[in-house]
Amino acid sequence: MNTLARLLDEREVLVCVGTGGVGKTTTAAALAMASARRGRRVCVLTIDPARRLSDAMGIDGDVALGNEPRRIDLPGGTGGTAGGELWAVMLDTATTFDALIATYAPTPAQERTIVTNRFYRNIADSMSGAHEYMAMEKLYELHADERFDLVVVDTPPTTNAIDFLEAPDRIRRFLDHRLYSVLVTPTGGLARVANAAARAFLRSVARIVGASVVDDAIEFFAAFDGMEDGFRARAATVERLLRAEGTAFVAVAAPRPDVVRDVLAFTALLDGTGISTEAVVVNRVHPRFALAMPSHLDDPALAPFTAVLAESMAIAAAEDEALVPLEELLGVEMARVPLLDADVHDLAGLDSLGPLLLADG
Repeated sequence: MNTLARLLDEREVLVCVGTGGVGKTTTAAALAMASARRGRRVCVLTIDPARRLSDAMGIDGDVALGNEPRRIDLPGGTGGTAGGELWAVMLDTATTFDALIATYAPTPAQERTIVTNRFYRNIADSMSGAHEYMAMEKLYELHADERFDLVVVDTPPTTNAIDFLEAPDRIRRFLDHRLYSVLVTPTGGLARVANAAARAFLRSVARIVGASVVDDAIEFFAAFDGMEDGFRARAATVERLLRAEGTAFVAVAAPRPDVVRDVLAFTALLDGTGISTEAVVVNRVHPRFALAMPSHLDDPALAPFTAVLAESMAIAAAEDEALVPLEELLGVEMARVPLLDADVHDLAGLDSLGPLLLADG
């Protein structure tokens, strides 16, 4: 049994990381489907706002993926081996944020005050870091859902994935910040903020953005008062989940030096946080042929074909050389997925990737 097969059979969370354009979304969906074929109930979660997961599964816009898990019928029937199931979710930041507020608001009235507040609506939709934190929240929610044995996560490209991984710590730092403790002081508006320094600061802000905007912010933080412990506890739980024995990280790459450098840099960052990479998937690998051109192919009539063969051999050799640092520095099993005739854009295509990902050797 290769490493990926073992991870699909034994783990509870599988996090796929990698740069953009290397087939990470397709790999995550194919791994989820392969696990369903092996009898597990699997949900694949994409936290990328693009429709790549829907596109990879051949799902059209009329029945697009949303924030709630959607059951996906596997090719050839609705189930996999021994009752396996495949589900899919595309994160909706605002909806997930609303659900979290509902979980921790002490009263329905406090929940309504928050979710209808204009400042909250703005940060729920667009605040830097909100998307990543809600992605962690969605992962927690799906992991706790008894319908699923495994959650496969399709993360953003590595430039943003570290924000996803650091989101629980950032929310705790925010809640512990001195300015936050000032802002949650119950007030009726700008003029009644208790701290004199905060009053001066907020009046300066009000001159720029308008007093009503500042009042909305103060109302939001006042309504949020009392919910901090719940958010802190959830953040700590999610952080533990990322480092739990049941969670594994899989790096997805392409056989190019620039991608290999990015993967190694990101896995080093992971290692610095105590998270190890347990497998690597390399997509679009050119086939390897004989080490030397056979002599009987010297016939001039075969020149066009031998030229193509020689070029392909040269590309394969360059790819092998590019992948050496991955093999030497990470020291984990590498699944090489060959360059296919066409892009994967439906469930049948994803299904065909399973044997390639789980093949030995």
